[in-house]
Amino acid sequence: MTPTIDLLAKRLLEPLPGTAAHALMYPRKGAKSSDNYDASDARLSSVAILLFETDGVLQFIVIQRSEYDGTHSGQIAFPGGKWEQNDASLLATALRECEEEIGVTADELSYVGKLTDVFTVVSSFIIEPHIFHWKNPHNQFTVSEREVAAVYSLSVADLLNENAIEHHNIPLKNGIILKEVPHFALGEVKIWGATALILSELKLVFQSL
Repeated sequence: MTPTIDLLAKRLLEPLPGTAAHALMYPRKGAKSSDNYDASDARLSSVAILLFETDGVLQFIVIQRSEYDGTHSGQIAFPGGKWEQNDASLLATALRECEEEIGVTADELSYVGKLTDVFTVVSSFIIEPHIFHWKNPHNQFTVSEREVAAVYSLSVADLLNENAIEHHNIPLKNGIILKEVPHFALGEVKIWGATALILSELKLVFQSL
């Protein structure tokens, strides 16, 4: 692993910003923190955050979900999905989904650590974010066309830029418009919702190194 990722691995063993970081990117002002909801009936899921260096630039992977008749259609996300009974753990779920969605296998990755769980109110998922170092990155992804419309490599430096956060209105399928929702705007990629909550904590953790 690189020196920065080594530092990150050590930092992840210490107390994390958690819901205070999540709150910075909540879609609704005044929303309750994710640890104040009744998540007893929530489904379990996990995501894989792949960190890697190209020409000395630290980057991470996000995907754009394919369009479908569902809550997260077309959104930017990390590779990931729901826990299945054959998965030994939620870490195993993240690795399986990463391979299924973008073709990156477990033997290409070194485990770094995990961030704070996120509870999604709309779809009732608890998301466990796991961070990996992608040892030999490439752009020859084997994409699941049913689930993934595009794959993006984004810069950690751009994430840490204070101008990365913008606010936009979000039209929902039920006709409701969420006003001035905080986004990470990284180039042409705009990230909000649960993925933005996870990135907000990752940003604060990097800033604390």
